[in-house]
Amino acid sequence: MFLDRSLIIRGSIGFLLMGCVTLICVLWYNWGDQQATEQRKQDAERLAREAELFKLRHQLQPHFLFNSLNSINALIGSRPQEAREMIQQLSDFLRGTLKKEEHQWISLSEEMQYLQLYLDIEKVRFGNRLSTRIEIEENARQLKIPVLLLQPVVENAIKFGLYDTTDEIVIHITASVDDNTLVVIVKNPFDPETAQPMQGTGFGLNVVKRRLDLLFGRNDLLITHTKENIFTTTIKVPQHA
Repeated sequence: MFLDRSLIIRGSIGFLLMGCVTLICVLWYNWGDQQATEQRKQDAERLAREAELFKLRHQLQPHFLFNSLNSINALIGSRPQEAREMIQQLSDFLRGTLKKEEHQWISLSEEMQYLQLYLDIEKVRFGNRLSTRIEIEENARQLKIPVLLLQPVVENAIKFGLYDTTDEIVIHITASVDDNTLVVIVKNPFDPETAQPMQGTGFGLNVVKRRLDLLFGRNDLLITHTKENIFTTTIKVPQHA
């Protein structure tokens, strides 16, 4: 009798143990499948973001090249030396920037070097009408920024500052650090009677805003506003931990 009861108890315990082991195995494999599925989802989202970043950046290049080549064409007849200078500057700009990856981060100092090449091209194009004032805090120079983020912002400033006037203008660019965030501010004057900066913030600004949204999952990192006849664009770039 005791032996029979012992066999039943041991059999029940063995059955329960087998059930527990089976349940653990099922849960383990389900967890593994979920992890693999989540990883595939993350990889797909990352690839989609990178593809969109690639598309956004390369949508800007034909626009910039068209303007530059059009300006070179206009200079060839009347100012050939300046046209040759602009061709060399454009070559230097493209040589450095086309090699950069869309997801690459560089220091603000390096970004400003590319921006200066672009500004040199535009100063040949517009002559004495275009001046710049650049003020960068020393502790901001080594902070990181997505490659070629600033050029479309400055191009937008030049467009709305110069296209509707024959006067000389100054583009003011500042960079500072605020709570582990790089803050770049670009200011340009505009003619309120002819320009519509709040309605036409420009294709370039829309691209920059979307790039920041894709990189950080935030839509508040590019802000524009006007005060009197000054249009201001503020870009915030959080730094990686």
